[in-house]
Amino acid sequence: MKFESFMLRSLFVACFAVCALIMGAMLNARPQNLQNAGANPVASALLTAPTTCAMKPDGVVCPVLHS
Repeated sequence: MKFESFMLRSLFVACFAVCALIMGAMLNARPQNLQNAGANPVASALLTAPTTCAMKPDGVVCPVLHS
């Protein structure tokens, strides 16, 4: 019983350490430099967006173009 308890406690400590390291990495993360820093983020998002729908026109996701 002591061996199982020790193994369970050491597994808890190991999982806690891994979670703490991952949380620390997420909290200390710094964003990478943007290529067009200082530009309007909405304008740059619109410039990089595709101009056509990638799926077949179905009227729900992609509009049906009546010609």
